[in-house]
Order: sequence, then C-alpha cells, then structure tokens
Amino acid sequence: MSDIKERELVVERPGVRLDKYVAECCPELSRTQAQKLIAGGNIRVNGQTAKAGIKLNSGDRITIAIPLSVPSALAADMIPLSVLYEDEDLMVIDKPAGLTVHPAPGHPRGTLANAILSHLSYSPDAGDQRPGIVHRLDKDTSGLIIIAKNLQAHANLANQFRTRSVVKVYLALVRGYLSPEDGIIEAPIGRSSSDRKRMAVVAATRGRPAQTRYHVVNYIDGYSLLEVRPATGRTHQIRVHLAAIGHPVIGDAVYGGKSPFLARQFLHASKLGFHLPSTGQYVEFRSELPPDLRQALKAISPG
Repeated sequence: MSDIKERELVVERPGVRLDKYVAECCPELSRTQAQKLIAGGNIRVNGQTAKAGIKLNSGDRITIAIPLSVPSALAADMIPLSVLYEDEDLMVIDKPAGLTVHPAPGHPRGTLANAILSHLSYSPDAGDQRPGIVHRLDKDTSGLIIIAKNLQAHANLANQFRTRSVVKVYLALVRGYLSPEDGIIEAPIGRSSSDRKRMAVVAATRGRPAQTRYHVVNYIDGYSLLEVRPATGRTHQIRVHLAAIGHPVIGDAVYGGKSPFLARQFLHASKLGFHLPSTGQYVEFRSELPPDLRQALKAISPG
C-alpha cells in the first residue's frame, strides 16, 4: 500500500497564486500545509517544482503528492477543558489563564494541543505540534478559542480568520484614562530589535500591518476598562499596541510591568463569532470574566 495520496488539478482560473489555488481546490489542506508541500517538492506545476507565490496560467497541470498521516509525536494529556460548544467539526473552549495553547521548546506537555488530541477525527502528522489549532491565545490570556476537529473544518475556519470575518472581542484593563473613548490604533508590528522574544511597533518595512479598535467601557480610579477588537491577529498585538500609546495592560510583565493586585495580565477573550463550517450559520459565544479578573476590578473600585 502506497504511503502517498496523489491528486491532479487543471487550472481553470488563471492569475491565482499556487498555494492559494491548491488550498481552495483541496479542502483537506490549509494554505500553510500547501506551502509546506510546495517547499518539499510534493507539488509540481507542469511536471516542474515551483514556488508558492507563482501565478498560474489557464490549463496548467498541478500534481500533488500528499504523504498519508502517521501517528503524531504529540502526547495526549488528560486535562479538563471547559467546552462551551461541540459538533462534528469543532469545539469552542473557554481557556483558563496559565494554559499554553501549543507545545514549545522545553514545554512538550500540558498544553491545550495535548488535551484535545483525543477529540480529533484525524491523525495528526508526525511533528505536528498544533493539531486542531486555528488561532491562539497567549498563555496568560483567558477566554474563548476555537479548535478544529478535522482538516476540512480547519481550512474553512482558517479562511474565516484570514478574511477577517471572525468577530473577536477582548476585555482589557489598562493604566490611565484612555482618550478618546473610541479609537483605532494602527501601527505595524514586528520583532523587537533589542529583544527577539518581544514584539514591538516597528517601521512598515520591518513589520506587518496591524489594526486594533477599542472602546472605553468604564473609567475606574486611574484605570480604563476597554472592549478591544483586533482587526488583525499579530503576535501580542493588543498588548503591544496599548503599551505603544502609553496605556499598557495591567499585569503585563513583558510590556507594562507587574501588578500589585493581579498575578497575570488583565486580558480576556470575551466574545467570538464565526460561521459554522458545515452549514454557514453565524454563531456567537460569550465568556464571563473569570474570578481573578473580577477580583482585580473590585480591588481598584472606590469604596
């Protein structure tokens, strides 16, 4: 039995990038997976290896060799999860603060990815450390996250995030009175030149475009409680943008300093809206502030 599944496509829409065309025509592949196959020489155009960004011509023949999945090297962990919704395609999980989303060097176990392995309806490829992960939350950010249970759902949801059709709302407590009460922070984000582990607002030539909308929910004794809607999904985007305008997230040890009344950053993914891959129906989920963040608000409230 061959360990390769082969497919052939004939291009009908010229001018589209190779990686995008393959991902659109093969629902079992995300665009990132298509790019990996192209880089490995598993996708050819007219018999020749090609780059992911080439523009296709009408009638081009694309051959795709997809290695069949082998058991993942990722280990399953029995970690209790707060599942708000589940169907055959996905789960919506209310992630607690302190839970890392996927393994990293020196942290191979105890992550959300380890916890969801038993829920997947496919076997992740060996070396895949992010099975089912469509988007991410920082370790110390609590709240809503979507997990895809099959490759088709993953591709569908990833496309919704890519086209910015997913509604993402966070609650954040920041230092100072932020004015105006409604605003947009638009500044490119990239790696800090002084510390590669940190992100920063950088020149457009060094970073990626990023936009964050905010609304002041309440002013509380020298702090502002915000509702934040990131239009893009850059690493640490909300934290970096708010720190850049002089209103860092309370408890953010990386970008704003530790808090005397909160052990982690006050950032919570409170609302998530998207279209179900199976039906296209729009659904929306909400998560209340967890106890530690409610207690933090009480700590700064007058009286």
